[in-house]
Amino acid sequence: MPGPDTLVKHPKTKETIVRVALYGGSFNPPHKVHGLVAEWVVESGLADAVWLVPVFAHAFEGQHDKALAAFEDRVRWCRALAHDLSVTVVVSTVEEELPVPSYSVDTLDYLASNHPEHSFRLVVGADILDSVSGWKDWERIQQVYDPIVVGRAGYESPEESRVFADVSSTAVRDRVKRGLTVDEWVTPSVAALLQQGNPWQG
Repeated sequence: MPGPDTLVKHPKTKETIVRVALYGGSFNPPHKVHGLVAEWVVESGLADAVWLVPVFAHAFEGQHDKALAAFEDRVRWCRALAHDLSVTVVVSTVEEELPVPSYSVDTLDYLASNHPEHSFRLVVGADILDSVSGWKDWERIQQVYDPIVVGRAGYESPEESRVFADVSSTAVRDRVKRGLTVDEWVTPSVAALLQQGNPWQG
């Protein structure tokens, strides 16, 4: 974690403000690229910590062709992923407490209000940039929460972004369904939990 000289003091409380990158997703299940993104965000100095935020329900539920595993399972898998990483990663269950669906800006506003000791940024993939016109209050997200754009193969990305391999949770689920190993796709702790049981086993 960066030294104290990289952190900012709250003007009223004088407490250290940790720069938190909010990384939301279905994490159905989380895979190695999710972990690589979290490590890149912290190691590149874009934030001091990453909070993984599994969605409780999709904001665009009717537009998804996948059924989400139980929230509790996805939280456990995310915690297992965080355990395997080399940087500070926390798993937040905040969306369980918010009205369904909770849009990104609602989650950010709630966390910013309840954690004034932190500043928040939003991690987004380059693949969603063409669809942000349909997001709730995207302009305010840009102004207040300074999105960190993660590059993705096949999509135009800002120069400062790192492009990551195009690995999908859908592919992981498909391998699990067919009884194939997923050791190359997920971290060891996540693989161990998936082997114990998952909603896609035949």
